[in-house]
Amino acid sequence: MYAMLTQKLSKGFKSWSDMLKENKDKLDRHGMTLIYAGSHADDDNSMIAIIHWESKEGMMSFKNDEELTKIREEAGAITESTEVKVLTDESLHNIPKAL
Repeated sequence: MYAMLTQKLSKGFKSWSDMLKENKDKLDRHGMTLIYAGSHADDDNSMIAIIHWESKEGMMSFKNDEELTKIREEAGAITESTEVKVLTDESLHNIPKAL
């Protein structure tokens, strides 16, 4: 399943990005693949991510992982600002290269 995550940051995108790279094994355990993440061009503390989870259970285990939540917060994620929108599985990727 795909989801779009928006979130506020307190330490800028690089801190969050470094944290994500350092915790690849934890993300793998939740069946998570990051498709895209980036901050707004005019606000390095506002970000968006497109994520694929292998299952709804994986998404929920990520959401309920208290250790990972603490790690994310230490990297500047303002978790109470996080919004997640589940997307459809029907999607396009890498257009026009994929055509």
